[in-house]
Amino acid sequence: MSDNNKGFQKEEAPKTVQGAQSSPSAWKRLTAKKWVFPATYVAAAAIILTLMWVYQGAGTKTVSQEDLGIKVSSNEQTDNPKAPSDALAVNGTAEAMQWPVKDRAAVEVAIPFYDTNASNDVKSAAMIDYNDQLTPHTAIDLKAKDGAAFDVLAALGGKVTAVEQNPVVGSLVEITHTNGLISVYQSLADVKVTKGAEVKKGDIIAKAGRNDFEKEDGVHLHFEVRQVSDNAAINPETLLNAKQ
Repeated sequence: MSDNNKGFQKEEAPKTVQGAQSSPSAWKRLTAKKWVFPATYVAAAAIILTLMWVYQGAGTKTVSQEDLGIKVSSNEQTDNPKAPSDALAVNGTAEAMQWPVKDRAAVEVAIPFYDTNASNDVKSAAMIDYNDQLTPHTAIDLKAKDGAAFDVLAALGGKVTAVEQNPVVGSLVEITHTNGLISVYQSLADVKVTKGAEVKKGDIIAKAGRNDFEKEDGVHLHFEVRQVSDNAAINPETLLNAKQ
């Protein structure tokens, strides 16, 4: 029995050692293949790129909607795709500003708008001497060629937002328009509108008169245009409808 046992042990011992070594040998054979490491590298790179793409996608969404402050509702994007075109159409049909007189040929620009880019002669003519102080003219003064009074018209439709009597500039009418502009009429007489009234382009609002600020002009209209946003003066001649 002892000899048989010894024989059994000799046969079983090699099996145990061989079984224990079988798994490492298989791994070595697998890693010895030339395609294993490139395949592993490609898979790892794909995972990293996927994670980076997901991260960058989330970051882009946050910047475009929150950091940049873009506030567009989903309804405007999906249910009203033609909104930009409609807006352009409205702007395209807006009223053009007309000269605030019935007959443009009957009046002349007595004092021009002070433009910093104009010639020295024009800038000099656009300075108002009042109380021994020179002031840049922020409007255009219109005067009849025969020196007579004339009707003053609303250059554009809008709401009358001021009617005042000023000791320096005379009677004043201010009209606010829906396009972000304000037209101001000074040196008036016989004012025909009241504050809060709605006027149409071409409506008679007053007659040309006199004021102390530009007294050398005699009977005239001081006409200026300003922006509602910052009250900056604009040269009226750049806005007036040349056909009127």
